This record gives sequence, C-alpha cells and structure tokens, in this order.
Amino acid sequence: MQLPLAETLQIRDKTDCAMAQTAARQAAERIGFPEVPAEEIALVAAELASNLMRHAGKGTFTLTPLGAGDYQGLQLESVDEGPGISDVGLAFADRYSTAGSLGYGLGTVNRLMDEVDVSSAPGSGTRIVCRRWKARTTEHLSEPDWEVGAATRSRRHARANGDAVVMCKSGGKLLAGVIDGLGHGEPAMQAAMAARQYVKSHSGQPLASIFAGTSLACGATRGVVMALARFDSPLKLSFATVGNIACRAWCGSEKMQFLVQRGILCRSDPKVVVHEIAWRPEWLLVMHSDGVRDQWHWQDLPAIQHDSAPAVARRILSSFATDEDDASVMAVRHKRG
Repeated sequence: MQLPLAETLQIRDKTDCAMAQTAARQAAERIGFPEVPAEEIALVAAELASNLMRHAGKGTFTLTPLGAGDYQGLQLESVDEGPGISDVGLAFADRYSTAGSLGYGLGTVNRLMDEVDVSSAPGSGTRIVCRRWKARTTEHLSEPDWEVGAATRSRRHARANGDAVVMCKSGGKLLAGVIDGLGHGEPAMQAAMAARQYVKSHSGQPLASIFAGTSLACGATRGVVMALARFDSPLKLSFATVGNIACRAWCGSEKMQFLVQRGILCRSDPKVVVHEIAWRPEWLLVMHSDGVRDQWHWQDLPAIQHDSAPAVARRILSSFATDEDDASVMAVRHKRG
C-alpha cells in the first residue's frame, strides 16, 4: 500500500488548531489506526497546535505517514520561532503551565505517543517531533513460555514503597523489569509509579524508546533507576539498564553477570545501551534493587534449580534484603514441563 503524502498546516488561530486535529484523525484513519488510537493521535495534534498558537503566536504543523509494509505509523511535527522552553523536562510534567492553561504540559503527548523528541532553548523556538506506530497483528497468540515471580517490600517501618516491578505478557513475548525511585517514602513511590505506568502502556516499543519516554515521564519526580528484560523467544533476550539495578543469570555451573550502566531516568535522554543476548531455556534470570545485598552467591540458595520463579524471588528477598531500604526481586525462567 502506498502511503499518503505529508501534509503541512500553518497554525495561526483556533480554526487552524481544529483543522490540525481533524487532519491528524483522518491521516491516522487512512493509515489504518483503529478508532481509539486515531482519537488519541487527534488529541495530541490538538495539544501541539494549541501550544503553537498560545506560546509563539504561530507555527507550522506537519503530518508525515511512516513505514512500509505492515509496519506503519504517523509522525506529528510542530515548529515555532517563539520564546522556547527553558526546562524541557519540566514541560513534560502533568499540570505544568506557563500561561494559565495546559501550556507546554506535554505529559499527555508523551503518554499517548510512542516516541517524542524535543529541540528547544530560550529564545530559539521549539521543535517537537512525535511518532505513533500502528500495532502489528501477531500470528502467535499462545500463552508466553516464561514463568515469572516477583517479591517487593518497603523498608522497615515505612508505609510507602519506592520500588516497583513490572511485567507485560503478550503474543508469546515477555517484558519484565525492576524500578527503584530515588530516595524513600512518598516521593520515591511517586517516581516509581510514574515509570511503571509509562512502561506498561508502551511495553511493545523498543527498549531504547521505553527508557527515553520513561525519563520524560519522570521529569517532575526525583527520578528512577530501572532494568528491563525482553524475551521475544526462549532463545533471545534484549536487556537494558540505567542505574544500579543488579541483574544476573544462572544455569548450574554456568553464571552470567550483566554490566550496570550508570545514570538516572529523569528528564534527560539516558542514551541507553540495549544488549542482545543469546538465551537458553534452562537459564534463570534475576533482577533486584539495591535494597537486596549484591554480595550473595548462587550457592547460598541450595536446590534453587527445583524452585519456581516466584519461590526464587521470595527466597532472595527474605534472605538478602536489608531493613534500611526498599527491596524488590524479579525472577524469570522458562516454563518447565
């Protein structure tokens, strides 16, 4: 199928904003987006066009169909020569405003689109590019082949847990991860929950895109560290981490330690490195936050090869977690017959 041509609109008033919203909806429908995603794209177009008029007085809004074959999407781009954004990260915080309204509060844009790029500085205008990809129909709809276990608790005497675990299963694939909000208490929990919500709603996207979007979603929080593992098949693992989430794998006498990439997910682009790893079904993967002592050894867990993934997570948490920090463990292994 030949994709429609790009369409550019000049935004100067509310009528132009309405035209941009309608054009985005129609472009999404032509590409084949279902009704709900098409309306979400239209909502993003309305937000971007309104920001052009409100903050810069005018600007250009461009819709560009993307992709080929059965992998297609739509790009929305807004460009202005206005005052620019002084703090791009803060602009993605929900309810942030500089003009008594939604302003450059781009949290909705980040949640509803799969990829968002912003170029701006005070006095130099703003360029926002965001993309939404049409979900591909999967031919493999069987239950995932992985067994997953998670255990998490807050530090001693604390009611709020600043850690979170995330797991998404779809079409025989699995995404699993551990998130740790910086610090403790309610602020750490808010950061972890913001990250978890973004990951769950964008679980089908490439890992690098998920990390970039999560960083923007945590822009108004303390920030988080996070590790994500994606299994596309029993023989393929994609892994990425930012911050001190420990990750290791075990299979009898064979062991694997994953490198930690320093950093914090909060406003800035984390420049995450995604590792593609040849996996074997007999391996056991464990990820945990720094509330679990990192000095433990596999031999400290006798008969672990007979434990289910939930049992492994519980054993590690109960045996090696400290009382001074929130602690979380995620364990993943291939289902055994």
